[in-house]
Amino acid sequence: MKDIIKMVVVLTCICGVAGISLAYLKTGTALTIEKQVLVNVQGPAIAAVLGDIDNDPIADRKKLDLPDGSGQVTVFPGKKGGQLVAVALENYGVGFGGDVGVMVGFNTAQNMLTGVSMTTMSETPGIGTRVKERGFTKQFKKHQLAGIELASKGGDIVAVSGATLSSIGSVVAVQNAVKAYDSLKDQITGSF
Repeated sequence: MKDIIKMVVVLTCICGVAGISLAYLKTGTALTIEKQVLVNVQGPAIAAVLGDIDNDPIADRKKLDLPDGSGQVTVFPGKKGGQLVAVALENYGVGFGGDVGVMVGFNTAQNMLTGVSMTTMSETPGIGTRVKERGFTKQFKKHQLAGIELASKGGDIVAVSGATLSSIGSVVAVQNAVKAYDSLKDQITGSF
């Protein structure tokens, strides 16, 4: 009986030390991981949707609270000559393989999309991943904020053949970003 108690105590101590070590490791690397995601995942997508700007949107980013209290959105501003010309927001929709991350650019003066770029996805290679190709993403360039919907649901966005769920997830992500932008527009124009 003493051996069992001793074994339980030793295993508990080992598990406790391992748990504390992993928690410390996660906390210690969180900023490095966030920076790598910003530079290597979100950075290229931001550059693709904001176009010709002369500031660093990653350095100038701000987290804004959604008015309905449902969370925060990171806003990446694009400035030209010191004036805000566009912003980018990332949002998600559910595709076939999980969440589809989409960076959505907004022209603040014309109140339209500047474009979209995929950031993260776990879609089927060669099928679902085609939503990140220019044939699909170009449909969003200079699109009005209203009426973003798949053609099968009365909109003008044509889904990728064979990748219906990935297309739906991408469109839902754009719709979610538009809702966030609409609710934060006054705050965005006043913050940058």
